[in-house]
Amino acid sequence: MRFLRQSLTGLFLLAVTAGLLLYAGNLVRGAVQDRLARDNSGPPARERVFSVNVVEAVSGVESPELVAFGEVQSRRSLEVRASAAGSIVRLSENFEEGARVVAREVLVEVDPSKVRFALERLASDLLDAEAEDRDAVRTLKLAQDELAAAEAQLALRQKAFDRQVDLQARGVGTAAAVETAELSLSSARQAVLSNRRAVAQGEARIDQAETRLQRARISLAEAERDLDDTIIRADFAGTLSEVNAVEGGLVSMNERLATLIDPAALEVAFRVSTPQYVRLLDDDDQLHEAEVKVSLDVMGADVQATGIITRDAAAVGEGQTGRVLYARLDSARGLKPGDFVTVRVREPELEQVVRLPATALDAAGTVLVVGEGDRLDTLDVRLVRRQSDEVLVRGRGLDGQRVVTRRTPLLGEGIKVKPIAPTGEAPAAPAMVALSDEERQRFVTAIEASQRLPSDVKKRMLNALSQPEVPARMVERLRERMGG
Repeated sequence: MRFLRQSLTGLFLLAVTAGLLLYAGNLVRGAVQDRLARDNSGPPARERVFSVNVVEAVSGVESPELVAFGEVQSRRSLEVRASAAGSIVRLSENFEEGARVVAREVLVEVDPSKVRFALERLASDLLDAEAEDRDAVRTLKLAQDELAAAEAQLALRQKAFDRQVDLQARGVGTAAAVETAELSLSSARQAVLSNRRAVAQGEARIDQAETRLQRARISLAEAERDLDDTIIRADFAGTLSEVNAVEGGLVSMNERLATLIDPAALEVAFRVSTPQYVRLLDDDDQLHEAEVKVSLDVMGADVQATGIITRDAAAVGEGQTGRVLYARLDSARGLKPGDFVTVRVREPELEQVVRLPATALDAAGTVLVVGEGDRLDTLDVRLVRRQSDEVLVRGRGLDGQRVVTRRTPLLGEGIKVKPIAPTGEAPAAPAMVALSDEERQRFVTAIEASQRLPSDVKKRMLNALSQPEVPARMVERLRERMGG
């Protein structure tokens, strides 16, 4: 019995000891969990706010710019060709590559000997033709005088015949006398006809002489022009290019000697797409005389000129697309034919459009605007033009909105943001606020009890809380961290 009693007592003490150990372990575990929970407890989760750059959408009238590339050309370009064959006897001192010449300046002179000899022969032929014309006039004058005498003789013969007939009727004259008078009258008539023929021949001879004289004059004029063609002059002031003639060299008819270019009459030819070309047409389907700006980048220094569109190409080239336009340049200082330039065309004005950065528009044609509570909203817009790194858009309700200038994957509809004006300053907000004593003490207790804040930060925050007014941003952060 004694052994049983001692055994039960030992089991009882063992059970009590185990129970006390479990209770003590539970107390330790609870204390450790409370400690860990108290040390790791952080501020309540708060919503993340993104800072975004915004710009106010203001609709108005904009003049888009069309950018293209073109080549400078000369509106006045003339090939200097030889009008006569022969050897070159004289060249102008300015007849060289790149030289400037004035209007009517003698450039080239071809040997005029053969042409001068031909001119002298034709001058002699002209003298012969003039002499022949004078002789024909004199001959016609004589024929006309002979005709007048023959007609007078015919009138006398007619009177004599009439008298003999009258005498025969009265029985005084004879038949033989009448026949003799009639024969004389017939001979006079024949003489008149012969003289008329001579007058006609004289008139024909005069016509032939005048025709020959006119031909001689034409031939002489051609010879004089051929003589003038041996001297080649500049039709206008310009610059010589592609010069290939030397003094003493032989040239053939119509051989090209140089090219004369007017550097003051320049234009630019550039190609645009068909939609761009359609935008430059007016209501009457006529090409709008839009202003253009031409620039040539030369080692970082831009050579610029202005002009106006004058015409477009009549047809699209084979294998080409778009349209070729031509713009006359007003002042093209520093530009030369053949320069490859950038052309900026001012299109007709567009009304009720908003200019925004290109990064504000996404591929779906929407922009983000800052709505109520500084939360983002999505707004559909229609793209009108792209202008370098900017876009021109239209949209219902867009005017006056604050538009986010740069889209990022983190931004979307409903996200709270802090808009920043284009000047880089945040929207106006109260800088300092006054706190009640209870709230101030609560903030001080929380800062002193926090073990996550560095000592210098605690000191700076406690110093700020000791002032009559506390920065509003710090108060807002403390309230968010403390859940109220």
